[in-house]
Amino acid sequence: MKNKFLPKILTFILSMSFIYSGFAQEGASISFEQVLSLRNVGSPILSPDGKHIVFTVTSTDWKENGYDTEIWLAREGEEPFQLTRTLKGSSGSPKWSPDGKWIAFTANRNDKNQLFVIRPNGGEAQQVSNEDEGVGGFEWSPDGKHFAFTKQEPESKENKKRKERYGGWEVDDEEYRLSHLWLLEFKPDMPSPNEMPCYEEKKDSTKKSDCITYPKSTRLTEGDFTVSGFEWSPDGKMIAFNRQPNPLINSSLYTDIDIVNIASKEVTSLVNNPSVDNFAAWSPDSKKVLFFSSLDNTTSYYYKNDQLFIADLIGGKPTRLAQDFDEDIGSVEWNASGIYFAALQRTKRQLFRIDPTTGQVKSVITSNEVLGGYSFSKDAKTLAYSASNANSLSEIFKTSVANFKPIQITNMTAQVKDWKTAVSEVISWKSKDGAEIEGVLHKPQNYDINKKYPLLVMIHGGPTGIDMPQPVPGGVYPVLQWLEKGALVLRVNYRGSAGYGEKFRALNVRNLGVGDMWDVMSGVDFLISKGMVDENRMGCMGWSQGGYISAFLTTNTDRFKAISVGAGISNWMTYYVNTDIHPFTRQYLQATPWDDPEVYLKTSPMTNIKNAKTPTLIQHGEFDRRVPIPNAYELLQGLRDNNVPAKLIVYKGFGHGINKPKERLAAIWHNWQWFNKYLWGEEVEMSLGE
Repeated sequence: MKNKFLPKILTFILSMSFIYSGFAQEGASISFEQVLSLRNVGSPILSPDGKHIVFTVTSTDWKENGYDTEIWLAREGEEPFQLTRTLKGSSGSPKWSPDGKWIAFTANRNDKNQLFVIRPNGGEAQQVSNEDEGVGGFEWSPDGKHFAFTKQEPESKENKKRKERYGGWEVDDEEYRLSHLWLLEFKPDMPSPNEMPCYEEKKDSTKKSDCITYPKSTRLTEGDFTVSGFEWSPDGKMIAFNRQPNPLINSSLYTDIDIVNIASKEVTSLVNNPSVDNFAAWSPDSKKVLFFSSLDNTTSYYYKNDQLFIADLIGGKPTRLAQDFDEDIGSVEWNASGIYFAALQRTKRQLFRIDPTTGQVKSVITSNEVLGGYSFSKDAKTLAYSASNANSLSEIFKTSVANFKPIQITNMTAQVKDWKTAVSEVISWKSKDGAEIEGVLHKPQNYDINKKYPLLVMIHGGPTGIDMPQPVPGGVYPVLQWLEKGALVLRVNYRGSAGYGEKFRALNVRNLGVGDMWDVMSGVDFLISKGMVDENRMGCMGWSQGGYISAFLTTNTDRFKAISVGAGISNWMTYYVNTDIHPFTRQYLQATPWDDPEVYLKTSPMTNIKNAKTPTLIQHGEFDRRVPIPNAYELLQGLRDNNVPAKLIVYKGFGHGINKPKERLAAIWHNWQWFNKYLWGEEVEMSLGE
């Protein structure tokens, strides 16, 4: 579902075996564990002088059953190396000091997330904050002498007393803790507080005043609201921040933008439209700001384009920029050479530049790559960015802006150089109503044009997600292993997907499931018409919105031999009253179930449950709030009552996503077992090891 508001050494490998002799995943040269153990790079942050790049690398920690993110550094002319090592935790959010002498980051090395700094030439990191509630987001001041950061308010005494007397309970949508802005002085090379003992009595040899303590933070904002994002003005005199009524997800609709004066702590309102407003960037001279706004649109902002505006601090009507750009705009930066942003363009994500004077939009990176994060040097002459494509994992690049010749900094793709990765191509076809639909078709490396293959359809979530060509697709689905086994995998960018413009994203409004099924089945028929698919061996799967579409296919067609529904919606009424994002349903169906029960029936998989025939695996997180688990139980019982083979697997302790490696491994195995049984006639068992 759309929400509009951004390595340690492998120490333990689970032992799994197959009932067949030989390799665990029959017919595959790559194990599930190998796929789950791939390292991934994060966004690059360029040093102010443009010479060095700091970035994160995330790896899998099987022993701790988690993922570890650590900070790496690529100094000019040197190979990248790991800079931080946080034991039993991660290091993240690296940011260069304005003079380039320090790298600040957050880490939980004791009990709370705190701020640390480290020199780019190495050495031990030093802690610079000691906040009882920990540190949230942070930013260096432009002069490098302070940090601004968000901090959650402490639990109230009243709440503590209530728990002591009455135990644990809460009033829905009324239990939360606000976050506010604080200011912290940066003291470089401050001695450790442990270097000097502290005594309370004056008669002792060391007075209390002689103690070494962490700098004490000062409060910048307070009141009955929460700060959900912020940025310093380049002159260091102000901070613009997003003011939200509370941290509840649906309250983001009412976000406004305020400015706090650092010297006086005076807060003034900058933008306060009826719908959501979000700060984007300051102008280099601190006189103007960029912001996103849905203006007065409270009924369709989930699928409408973001609108980008420029406003002068001295007043006047804001001006909309890039009005003719038909896609969501994101990752905005304003520097000396212009306004930059990233946006999807079909199955690519590219970098664009807006001329602040004319408002004209021009492409900066136009290759077939999928852009990740990016950053500029202080003079805006050097650019660092991450990108991937059909044949490579995400890598980090550096280039001069004037003479665009990217230099590759990392080599993450070396991890898969000997793998039989997916051969990907983008295909297109016409849907039932004439809409042009694209999809990514993955083929085995030994693909034979004279052969008909089993087909597995994998459907993304969102619905404003998107599938792109990539060498190692998957999630909780064993795509590489199925390709090696001799199958095709189709990933459909059905109506509602991002990258194809606002009109396309709106095509499934009041037509969820129905139009989505047109797009999937027309894609299947297109491949069959090309003589590529054995239509007697087809399966379908997806997670979240993809799980919903898979459930809709379960009850509305019998053309698949097996289906897997991951965290899927089975009944829009059930979903509406249970989910944490009620506006999503109202916006896409344009009604509540009390106002228009017919559209809820039309688009719900359960409406046609008596027509279901396809064996269906259901996978769901125990504590999923986005698509609550009653959806899974409703579909399961309906299938069982109609004598359809069905199995529900509940992943204990998880929400909407399966975000730990061992349980992800289990989910992959469960899909491998299900589809191999019904498409290949194989009974596969998971071994518990020796």
